[in-house]
Amino acid sequence: QVQLVESGGGLVQAGGSLRLSCAASGSIFTTNAMAWYRQAPGKQRELVTEITKGGTTSYADSAKGRFTISRDNAKNTVYLQMNSLQPEDTAVYYCYANGRTQLDRYFEVWGQGTLVTVSS
Repeated sequence: QVQLVESGGGLVQAGGSLRLSCAASGSIFTTNAMAWYRQAPGKQRELVTEITKGGTTSYADSAKGRFTISRDNAKNTVYLQMNSLQPEDTAVYYCYANGRTQLDRYFEVWGQGTLVTVSS
């Protein structure tokens, strides 16, 4: 099985920064796309940003210019650097990854979520 473990959430004041990490573990042969989603109270889960194995990135409009996604393929880890945080960024942030296992099976997994709270 493949698992994702997230870390780095917490409480920050508006204008502050946080860095989230998400490490994949298990019988991984390769990870392909990795991404960060978020879900605010009363709202649907939305894609924040994603990155391919080759490093191609895309961002939601709300994240452009403030958030940066990166990954370390050797560690099967993805990061989310969040700057200039605003109260509307308050949400549970979920990591997502897909790829292939050592038995050549496709997988896609979600992290358990980490809460980011931005105070005004």
